[in-house]
Amino acid sequence: MSAHKPRILVIDDEPQIHRFLGPALDAAGYEHVRAETAAAGLREIARKPPDAVVLDLGLPDMDGAAALAKARAYYRGPIIILSARDRETEKIDALDAGADDYVEKPFGVGEFLARLRAALRHRLQASGAEPVVTVGDLTVDLVKRLVTRASVPIRLSPREYDLLAQLVEGAGKVVTHRQLLTAVWGPAHEHDVQYLRVFVGQLRQKIEPDPSTPTLVVTEPGVGYRWPG
Repeated sequence: MSAHKPRILVIDDEPQIHRFLGPALDAAGYEHVRAETAAAGLREIARKPPDAVVLDLGLPDMDGAAALAKARAYYRGPIIILSARDRETEKIDALDAGADDYVEKPFGVGEFLARLRAALRHRLQASGAEPVVTVGDLTVDLVKRLVTRASVPIRLSPREYDLLAQLVEGAGKVVTHRQLLTAVWGPAHEHDVQYLRVFVGQLRQKIEPDPSTPTLVVTEPGVGYRWPG
């Protein structure tokens, strides 16, 4: 199995929301990452982009609409708005500004989880990536975050999986060193190419049929890496 759970960042200043969503997300196979201000949430997105963001509109330090706009400047994953505001115009504005969905408080956990799964699927489809990718006997399930060879799970570290997912989602295209470093480690590491090479080597040892002649994580010299399309 993948070595870690999909990370869901919940940006909300209400402790009861985290107490409610934390166990629900954990039980559904996700990791609950908590932020109580817009500033903290935006820092977390830049530090390590989560698989999805749940964003409250009524934050103490910044209006949620402004936080949404700032997040969309560098984050391409799903963003679900969570708010007690029920005016139709605010929902429309949030969706037009880049939110993937809008859930009103109070809400049921079943509906919320269904919307989260749908947002994750839709984002993959919109990027052109298939939810399940198979090359030979290797299968990568981007929704379940599961990597298998001949149906046997392959254990990857969190960074190794995130690196693999970036390559698989860009199948057939060259993904540059900078794109990979920024997406997996954050903007502060965009020039750490040697660091990236170390992790690519580790990933190849686990997924390549023959790591000495890689056919899955293919090097584009001086530029980046490519997954077969």
